[in-house]
Amino acid sequence: MTARAPIRVLVIDDSAQNRRTLTQLLASALDVEVVGEAEHGEEGLRKVLELHPDVVTVDLEMPRLGGYTFLRLLRGTAPTPVIVISSYSHQTDVFKALELGAFDFIAKPQKATAEALESLRVELLEKVRASRFARSRSSQREAVQRALGTTEQPPFVVAVAASTGGPPAVQRLLEALAVEPTPCVLVCQHMPAQFTRAFAERLDRIGPFTVTEAGEGDRLLPGHVYIAPGGRHMVLEERAGRLELSVPPQGPGDRYAPSADRLFASIARFLGDKSLAVVLTGMGSDGSEGARQIHRAGGEVWAEAEETAVVFGMPQEVIATGVVRRVLPLGKIGPALVVRARRRRSAPE
Repeated sequence: MTARAPIRVLVIDDSAQNRRTLTQLLASALDVEVVGEAEHGEEGLRKVLELHPDVVTVDLEMPRLGGYTFLRLLRGTAPTPVIVISSYSHQTDVFKALELGAFDFIAKPQKATAEALESLRVELLEKVRASRFARSRSSQREAVQRALGTTEQPPFVVAVAASTGGPPAVQRLLEALAVEPTPCVLVCQHMPAQFTRAFAERLDRIGPFTVTEAGEGDRLLPGHVYIAPGGRHMVLEERAGRLELSVPPQGPGDRYAPSADRLFASIARFLGDKSLAVVLTGMGSDGSEGARQIHRAGGEVWAEAEETAVVFGMPQEVIATGVVRRVLPLGKIGPALVVRARRRRSAPE
């Protein structure tokens, strides 16, 4: 059996120390090879054309040619998966980079402790390996209508789970839903705590939905999108006869925080056969157990099709449970939810 060739990585960072650190972390894996380094985007573009790496890591702030311009030029000349490595002080900038075609991002540790570097190494290698499955996507955004209709009935609730490759997928889903912005959307996106609020703020600016990071006691309102806070869970609770969101902290045994399994289980418990969950791109199996609970409650689970998933891990795992009702490419999930929302609004039960 022929061994798979190592993943070839180009590291771009204006700090020599950062380049050395990233190179050392990447070199710790036998299936990864650092084929070159560059100290700014201009040199990085030349080396992409010369070395043809499988994936590029890039800082955003660099002299001569910064990360944003690098991404624009790379997309037009030699499309290659790019992992942005950003400090915590550039939260909003990260999402601009994702819109320009970056595959994923990693937060730079604030202090280079042994524990922080090991965490960075694990995340870096995970996302470099995931880049093998990167798929190119059109950057054109669907036209949206900005008017939000009013409704007096309880909102149509949709729970969405995503991980690697999720931020642009969630954005595209909301853009498609904008023609019928009456659902209440609960988003469990695996993301560090430092980024979920900025993610919510960015989504809030793109369309008619009111998008916020979920807080304790938030009501389920039509036309609202709630992003699970990083490092905490987002679940439904019944208090004083009405449903609200709760954001409990990560427990010692929790692998993911936020957890799609926890979110899905809570909507199964409180919404029963009206539960609807959508699993988008991502690594791992988070959401599979919660999907089973939704199915047992009589609800529906949908999954993104392999043809559009940046990483097919989470959708594949949930499909393997046998409880998924529909498997759709990303571009068809939003329109299908629009149909379901309008049907629910016109014929309330």
